[in-house]
Amino acid sequence: MDLPRAAGVPLVLVYPARETEPEHEKQILMRLGERLAALLRGEFGGLYQQQDYGSRPRYLIPTDTLIGLQQANHLGVYSDADLFGGVAPFSFMPTKAITHALHGPQAWAPPGWSRDFSAAVHDSVLPGYTVFSIDDARLAGAQLLKHGSARIKPVHATAGRGQQRVSTVAELESALRDMDTTRLADCGLVIEENLVDVITYSVGQVRVAGMIASYVGTQRLTQDNQGEWVYGGSDLIVARGGYDALMTLNLEEPFKVAVAKARIYDAAADRCFPDFFASRRNYDVASGRNDSGEFRCGVLEQSWRTGGASSAEVAALEAFAADPALQAVKATTIELFGTDAPAPTGAIQTYNGSDPQIGQLRKYVKVETYGHH
Repeated sequence: MDLPRAAGVPLVLVYPARETEPEHEKQILMRLGERLAALLRGEFGGLYQQQDYGSRPRYLIPTDTLIGLQQANHLGVYSDADLFGGVAPFSFMPTKAITHALHGPQAWAPPGWSRDFSAAVHDSVLPGYTVFSIDDARLAGAQLLKHGSARIKPVHATAGRGQQRVSTVAELESALRDMDTTRLADCGLVIEENLVDVITYSVGQVRVAGMIASYVGTQRLTQDNQGEWVYGGSDLIVARGGYDALMTLNLEEPFKVAVAKARIYDAAADRCFPDFFASRRNYDVASGRNDSGEFRCGVLEQSWRTGGASSAEVAALEAFAADPALQAVKATTIELFGTDAPAPTGAIQTYNGSDPQIGQLRKYVKVETYGHH
């Protein structure tokens, strides 16, 4: 049950919910905190500290989805009005793991697993399985390989890193031997049909300070400093209001399909996991072709925490707050590795530095008006 928020000016705090935070993400989160505090007419207090904040209302920006209502309530989070992100009842829920069904009725899953959710999203995701043991991974992988190549996806990897494509049972066995299985039993592993010529769409919604913004767009890939193709930014069409408001815009048909699939996934999460809530909801929807040339389109995963598109999401909210008549904008994030690429015209730089883990990186955000529809 939602508890009433304490009266007063909210103190906005970044809450470190992961063991380690990349340096570039720390700085982006601090900037987001300042901007969200302005939208909330609150005060930005930097990093959350283990101290007594008294009865003052808090608004948290967790670096990961919070797990369990008990933890959330202890931090002063009782509803989606208290954070930029989400609260999930189980550790497997905010990962790729919930996207797919188990291989069969005998497959093992941790407490809280929802077969109803798997059934509800079946037609909105790609062919694939979630496994919580190596034995189930062998069975599920072999089944998928009968129809073409498969992709093995660690559920905690981000930006496309750590994934492996396998075409034979021998390659599957080799990949599973090399896999870090430390958290396999509680978080799982995804084995999914491999696609080529992939376009990844971003669909999402944010709710802050009484405003709702919903969006659809595409993601771009870029080469990082090691030459690996990773997330390079998002180009979003953002509407003031819910998904119905977004669908009134003159969207291209692939965008409409991506939104429809994401909405089914989003509604199923609310319905099948009663203790779940989130103010920031983002869904990656991929379209492409399998080894047989068949077209596929489905939700890959969700993000109920700050992500690569959050700078654009907050920039859109800022634009809506500044102009009550504004109904839609185009919001873009750009990530550039190295030092060679020129800065994008008209964009605001949100990060420029050499991260110890990934090297030189620059990040930008840009907001433009979106047509007359």
